[in-house]
Amino acid sequence: MINIAVLVSGGGTNLRALLSSENPWGRITLVVGSRTGIGALDIAKDAGVETAVVSRKELGDAFAETLIEVLTSHDIGLVVLAGYLTILPPELIAAFDHRIINIHPALLPSFGGQGFYGLRVHEAALARGVKVTGATVHFVNEIPDGGDIIAQRAVDVLPGDTPETLQRRVMEQAEWVILPQAVRDACRAMAGVS
Repeated sequence: MINIAVLVSGGGTNLRALLSSENPWGRITLVVGSRTGIGALDIAKDAGVETAVVSRKELGDAFAETLIEVLTSHDIGLVVLAGYLTILPPELIAAFDHRIINIHPALLPSFGGQGFYGLRVHEAALARGVKVTGATVHFVNEIPDGGDIIAQRAVDVLPGDTPETLQRRVMEQAEWVILPQAVRDACRAMAGVS
């Protein structure tokens, strides 16, 4: 059984999708927040999952070392970024090489990279006039949203969409579908099951 840590910064909609999905090869044993007072930590606590807060702002130069220590002390095999708004330090990426995955609310490489998160992604898609958007699960490397793509799912942009309506549809039709599946597949591969 692979121990999974989910790193969060907000309300926890993707965390909720992960917690409600079945995964015979892995289990969420830790949820790490980027700050206190976020809804995702409450969701984790309600589900009986241990939580921690590791804040780059508060820890400064000790951030990478502290986060690595928290993850390794919980025997974490897979790290999932689910709405995590902190750029990971290179030391952490190296320590968990190809064992960190992220969900991004667009079809990468479009509308990705530094500064593209939350509603900003959907605002940019609507401003560009795209007819299709979606979500991407990818491995994390040193380039924001630049790691190898694991899965993508397309979602139509509808006439009259606002950033908020588009965001909701991308979550429901893409993110909440491909993220749990990608986590299951990663855990199955790590467990050596073909």
